[in-house]
Amino acid sequence: MHLLLVEDDLKLVDELKPRLKQAGFAVEVANDGEDAAFLGAEESFDIVVLDLGLPRKPGLQVLKEWRSAGLDMPVLILTARDSWNERVDGLKAGADDYLGKPFHVEELLARLEALIRRRHGHVRQQIEVAGLQLDPDKLQVRDRQGQWHSLTGIEFRLLRYLMLNAGRVLSKTELSEHVYEEDQLRDSNVIEVYINRLRQRFGRELIETRRGQGYRLREVPGSAEEGGA
Repeated sequence: MHLLLVEDDLKLVDELKPRLKQAGFAVEVANDGEDAAFLGAEESFDIVVLDLGLPRKPGLQVLKEWRSAGLDMPVLILTARDSWNERVDGLKAGADDYLGKPFHVEELLARLEALIRRRHGHVRQQIEVAGLQLDPDKLQVRDRQGQWHSLTGIEFRLLRYLMLNAGRVLSKTELSEHVYEEDQLRDSNVIEVYINRLRQRFGRELIETRRGQGYRLREVPGSAEEGGA
């Protein structure tokens, strides 16, 4: 999951970024409203954490610009604990949730996971598709035989994105945009390597190749793969 963290408090960024990465997010950071507005419009994000009190451009204005442009990624706003008017204004502007400062990182992570699940039509904490069960807290997956597997960061982000978009054909470019960290080389060709790793663990029939288009995670795995490896 590709996450944009918009926060001008560098100490808070240093605290949140590693925790977000540990939770399976590919994180990009903007420290002011101008950069946030640009990144949100130019890149594809699965979710945004947006502070309202930003230099150069207020967070509320950034949010309004995104929504006016038709950008519908879930946005969780950070507000001062006692600023009920900020929370109301944020929700009216198109925010999906809010969290008052100071906060516990565990609550932030739980709210982000809930927003992502709701966006993709999953109500339970553990995402279940095609006989696989994904545990975002432990970055593990249970296969159809009941065995749990620990995954690397990129493997986890890739499988989670495939599971949340099961049945859709996803291009290598789209997958690379949603699984790589900001400081990693976004080489879409490397996606094939990680796809093959997942196939080795969970069965080649799970992920279908559509030549010239990309990959599709089968909601009900078939016995043969369409279009080749």
